[in-house]
Amino acid sequence: MADADALDAYSRIVSGVAGRLTPKVAALRVPRRGPGGQGESLGSAVVFTGDGFLLTNAHVVGSADGGTAAFSDGTSAPFRVVGADPLSDLAVLRATGDTPEPAELGEADSLVVGQLVVAVGNPLGLAGSVTAGVVSALGRSMPTGGRRRTGLIEDVIQTDAALNPGNSGGALADAQARVVGINTAVAGVGLGLAVPINATTRRIVSTLMREGRVRRAYLGISVVPAPVAPPWRERIGRTTGLRVAEVVQGGPAERAGLRPGDLLLSAGGQPVATAQDLQRLMFADAIGRRLPVTVMRNGALVDVIAEPAELVAA
Repeated sequence: MADADALDAYSRIVSGVAGRLTPKVAALRVPRRGPGGQGESLGSAVVFTGDGFLLTNAHVVGSADGGTAAFSDGTSAPFRVVGADPLSDLAVLRATGDTPEPAELGEADSLVVGQLVVAVGNPLGLAGSVTAGVVSALGRSMPTGGRRRTGLIEDVIQTDAALNPGNSGGALADAQARVVGINTAVAGVGLGLAVPINATTRRIVSTLMREGRVRRAYLGISVVPAPVAPPWRERIGRTTGLRVAEVVQGGPAERAGLRPGDLLLSAGGQPVATAQDLQRLMFADAIGRRLPVTVMRNGALVDVIAEPAELVAA
């Protein structure tokens, strides 16, 4: 009986989220031109304002200027692409005419591994595709920026909620139907990835709405969270930092003297313990400006000055 009650509660949560979000997730039809002629790509998008703005993936719209958004009530509306940012795989659209009430955006930084999440999309134009699962990992990185992979989408959410073709751009929601991520990729059998909704991506979205593009600073390193050695924790008041896993040859970090294996502790006078801490510093106002960086190397603290360059997507 207890198992049945638990299953009923689970079903009520999932169906409740589906009922609230399905009307707010559009099926996108985006015209494409290629070597073989004209075609069409399909995806999903989430209404997030009351005046017709939608959020989707940059790879869904590609280089298109617009397309058509169809909703579960049978209505449709043309949209234009306001701005796209391939390096976060986010794009903002503006629909013409009436759109459903907006979805509530949540906070991905409050997620925990094992938490229930629900994926809502319009794969292949079939309205109301709903799958449920749990957050299986947080803080993943996903290469982006074309074949050269000039950037990483940081703090990606990994979930076992099944994602189908065309689900890209749809909503990943918590049990209260708050959108905590935008589904972006199938990572493998039973694994999906979503771009988180947090302070960094909110800044990206607002910049796209205002300016149509996002300028970023570029250090040229990839990092992973790592512990500070116990003897140093009390001395510096920190337990974690960011291990430099890779330094791009010829990039600003290499010119500053950073090396693979360095434990990054602070940048610009701010402590860094997650990839998002560093990412928050890498916007337009950091380009070409001196950035003090402190790392731990071979048991000693080392200070360097980096000068982030502008990141240009391939």
